[in-house]
Amino acid sequence: MCGGRGTRLDTDVEKPLFHVGNVPMVDRVLGALAESGIDTAYAVTSPAAPETRAHVDAPCIDTPGEGYVADLDAALADERVSRPVLTVAADLPLLDGEILDRVVDAHDTGSLSVLVPAVRKRELGVSDDTTFERDGCDVAPTGVNVVGESGDHAWLTDDVRVAVNVNTLADARIAEQYL
Repeated sequence: MCGGRGTRLDTDVEKPLFHVGNVPMVDRVLGALAESGIDTAYAVTSPAAPETRAHVDAPCIDTPGEGYVADLDAALADERVSRPVLTVAADLPLLDGEILDRVVDAHDTGSLSVLVPAVRKRELGVSDDTTFERDGCDVAPTGVNVVGESGDHAWLTDDVRVAVNVNTLADARIAEQYL
């Protein structure tokens, strides 16, 4: 998923092309997918990210750019995509193949949301503006999910590789500390 503008990053660069450790975040995510057991990766782009679409070395799925959920729905409707499918946000520069393989291994049936305790994000000092309660714990989505046909399961982890989404310049500085 790499169609965001990145307005909170306060930069003219499209969010997926924002450099963390001198490498565009989308390249880091595509590298993690290449290191994993995933066979095929698609870059899901929107009209807000034309430079990202031109940059990526992966087949693209164009979406209307109406927000994450609408764009995800558009991507899932593409005839090339079959479920279950691993979805990964382009703002996770610490990802590697091993953590993605762990997510796939944790998936059994239905859909799987990868969540991190909100307290972990606060410990790391990264933004945590999207939190909710699940099973008595404040959690935050990570941007990594397995979308299946039905059912909603969760995998809770405190792994820094999925806990650090880069939404702000402060988040980017923290991500660089962990590279």
